[in-house]
Amino acid sequence: MDIRNKIRDVGDFPKPGIMFRDITPLLACPETFRETIKLLADHYRGQEINAIAAAEARGFIFAAPLALELDVAFVPVRKPGKLPFDTQSFHYELEYGTDTLEIHTDAFSKGDKVLMVDDLLATGGTMNACIKLIEQSGAEVVSCAFLIELGFLNGREILAPHDCFALVTYDD
Repeated sequence: MDIRNKIRDVGDFPKPGIMFRDITPLLACPETFRETIKLLADHYRGQEINAIAAAEARGFIFAAPLALELDVAFVPVRKPGKLPFDTQSFHYELEYGTDTLEIHTDAFSKGDKVLMVDDLLATGGTMNACIKLIEQSGAEVVSCAFLIELGFLNGREILAPHDCFALVTYDD
């Protein structure tokens, strides 16, 4: 099954010159969605992973079923004010401002092995912030998994030395 065939190219979205990779056709096809989760799980099956974490919102789509498939915990990484219990935060710089991510203070224990998941690796800024947030809790990020990687944006470089895996890579 070619997952790439279920990713729709939408030109000039959200602004002129951008080629948007739309995953909604993949999500609309249960067979392809299921295969996507299976392929991600097969890549990580047997590795020492205690939890899967993902930033809202599209990362949740892939991380939650992957956590079930690998029989590990799922930890949501949220924007401020979205989690009901005590939280720890990480503030980071964006191209035009700042942002903050939070997790519950009891989300991880020291030494936990965490797999980070998101739908797309572009510049790596949000994933890098997630990694720093999780590592400040004492857990270890063992790898970062993505459905799509925009290789031409070199997001892997900001995530180094962390391992990265993507099912589909676009080099242009």
